[in-house]
Amino acid sequence: MGFSFSVTATDGKARTGVIDTPRGAIRTPAFMPVGTAATVKAMLPESVRATGADIILGNTYHLMLRPGAERIARLGGLHRFMHWDGPILTDSGGFQVMSLAALRQLSEEGVRFSSHIDGSRHLLSPETSMEIQRLLGSDIVMAFDECTPFPADHATAAASMRLSMRWAARSRDAFGDRPGHALFGIVQGSVYPDLRAESAAALTAIGFDGYAIGGLAVGEGQDAMFQVLDHAPGTLPFDKPRYLMGVGKPDDIVGAVARGIDMMDCVLPTRSGRTGQAWTPRGPVNLRNARHADDPRPLDENCACPACRGYSRAYLHHVVRSDEIIGSMLLTWHNLQYYQSLMAGLRDAIASGRLAGFVADFHAQRAAGDILPV
Repeated sequence: MGFSFSVTATDGKARTGVIDTPRGAIRTPAFMPVGTAATVKAMLPESVRATGADIILGNTYHLMLRPGAERIARLGGLHRFMHWDGPILTDSGGFQVMSLAALRQLSEEGVRFSSHIDGSRHLLSPETSMEIQRLLGSDIVMAFDECTPFPADHATAAASMRLSMRWAARSRDAFGDRPGHALFGIVQGSVYPDLRAESAAALTAIGFDGYAIGGLAVGEGQDAMFQVLDHAPGTLPFDKPRYLMGVGKPDDIVGAVARGIDMMDCVLPTRSGRTGQAWTPRGPVNLRNARHADDPRPLDENCACPACRGYSRAYLHHVVRSDEIIGSMLLTWHNLQYYQSLMAGLRDAIASGRLAGFVADFHAQRAAGDILPV
């Protein structure tokens, strides 16, 4: 069995469908929990699967530094190493090396950088990124790119994007022919429509199994992001998955799906779970707030996760304020459950042609806020 994508229904620009891989199907629109260092923090792999996740994301930069791609390969690959038998997407490392700033040296060859762990020097290039992701055994591999910082003037964004396009061609060559594995190109161009269109055309000419929209959620704000998404997905092939990288908050996700995005990832639900913040249909809830200290009600009466089935807001408040590990575990599970429930609702709404009503209800609930009857 190879890699394929089929759109099963549309509603406006929004699509629902299935990505078929040898390791299982991915229902789209899909949210991918982030397992940066071969673990979705505070979760067991089977717990992640129980939330409804079909695919998770790993990080090339972090895994190449610790424990090392070669070691993971010797131990049977990333799936066996982390005990996850479903599909895994790995990012190329481009975003992480962008954030190193003073620790990196960018050239046509790639990026030379110093490890944030021990200061050791490394080269990450299109060829080395493809090799690392091959050793990891990734099902979906991302082309190596430079994530253009924001803000960037047109000339800077153009130079960055064109470098990424040259790297994309080298990534395609280095990836080679790997049946059952997919390579995605990454559209860059900052907030400039002409550069985004140029990038999409260059990637389509090279030919990829899917296409990501990168360089967003880097400080530009939701309005600017949506302006890019108003046109960028439509420049990409209809019959290939469209992946918006690093997004995001629930309202970002709903807006992106309505504009034609099929896949997303973000650390937000897991990071929030470790800091006492829960995401619900009524918006974020801060369990550190004293108003929860005597509240016997569940966090969300309609949620089936363990945090909501077995524990009160008062208990969650207690373990969060006491820095007990179970607080991170329960809230992370809840947040991932909420995100997957949101994706399931979006898929059902698109399939039944009622996305507009779903979006209206979503915003109405959030506008009402976390006000529950006593």
